Amino acid sequence: MKTYLEILVNSEGSSPSIIQDQLLNLGFKATRGNYDFVFEWKKEINAIDELVWFADKVHHVLKGHSVYFKIETI
Repeated sequence: MKTYLEILVNSEGSSPSIIQDQLLNLGFKATRGNYDFVFEWKKEINAIDELVWFADKVHHVLKGHSVYFKIETI
């Protein structure tokens, strides 16, 4: 499974390099194309609660940086 992340940066918030550092520390990898970052799960996730827990972690890391994010797990 993979979780894809799209980031919308605000010019009044943190710089893209700071955002990238925060996400790389969470285990994301930068990517090209329709998404900015991808997280590759080491196991199959069946419980929605685990996905919501991970989205909460992303939210916590990005909080205060004035960015919007879109998350999609396939």
